[in-house]
Amino acid sequence: MTTLKGPGVFLAQFIGNEAPFNSLDNICEWAAGLGFKGIQMPTLDTRFIDLQKAAESKTYADELKGKIASYGLEITELSTHLQGQLVAVHPAYDDLFDAFAPKELHKNPKARTEWAVQQLKYAAKASQNLGLNAHATFSGSLLWQYFHPWPQRPSGLVEEGFAELAKRWTPILNEFDHCGVDVCYEIHPGEDLFDGETYEMFLAAVNNHSRACLLYDPSHFVLQQLDYIQYIDFYHERIKAFHVKDAEFNPTGKQGTFGGYQSWANRAGRYRSPGDGQVDFKTIFSKLAQYDFKGWAVMEWECCIKNQEDGAREGSEFIQKHIINVTEKAFDDFAASGSDSAFNKKILGLQD
Repeated sequence: MTTLKGPGVFLAQFIGNEAPFNSLDNICEWAAGLGFKGIQMPTLDTRFIDLQKAAESKTYADELKGKIASYGLEITELSTHLQGQLVAVHPAYDDLFDAFAPKELHKNPKARTEWAVQQLKYAAKASQNLGLNAHATFSGSLLWQYFHPWPQRPSGLVEEGFAELAKRWTPILNEFDHCGVDVCYEIHPGEDLFDGETYEMFLAAVNNHSRACLLYDPSHFVLQQLDYIQYIDFYHERIKAFHVKDAEFNPTGKQGTFGGYQSWANRAGRYRSPGDGQVDFKTIFSKLAQYDFKGWAVMEWECCIKNQEDGAREGSEFIQKHIINVTEKAFDDFAASGSDSAFNKKILGLQD
């Protein structure tokens, strides 16, 4: 078994235009001051990382890694959640998702997809240059709007959608494989990969590609009422990244899993700061240790109630308290009888 690394923090929800969230140096100093040991880095803001440069220049990657290390921090993973989303976009969402791409690509879905694919390939090489072995992203979606359809889906629509998704992702997965890095899909509402069944459909479509792995985030499963503990039993061999994000589900006589178009604060299912929701993190950390998870425990802060800086401070402490320093010996070693093969045969009555 392996002791999880951490605590880490996903920077996406903290980056802004005010100090200490407006530069790499400032945010590293802030994170280290709260006790974080790692940062998961989004890759669209060049104030923090120039993704293309990190892919094309080992010197730049080494300098970036060194600067972060000077604050006592490591990069846990790079993140291309927004770029990954753009690998596959249904036309119904084109205008909304244009905001994730450079302005010159707006109103040009084909060019936007090509840009997104290239971004993922940069991320593969950048991860290799930075010495990382896992990468966090989204799958994108061609099918989400059909998950609970009326009228019914045409026969073969889902299969066609996953075939196209696999066609787009297979060259990306091959590039990550060439670089020795796992692609960790965050299984998430709004993506075609939103639960175990859809992940397995995708795996089948990419011929069980060895790099098609998982970012485990239990909060999304609370909102779906999925057994997020058994999920680890099913997929622990593919889980290569971990978000510590809490959630709660409080259905009423007026709303349930779909949320009734309410604001986040008024939905039955809502995200909370670590420790404020219903997720059984004690069991999760035990399971991941049991299954020899070798990655980071990374806090993702999304809470509809608590201030983000309070959430970050408490989240660092929360993760540290939940990380299990795994044992190096069995609890009953003190009573070991010190037997050998001949002795074992004797007590089994197998000697002549």
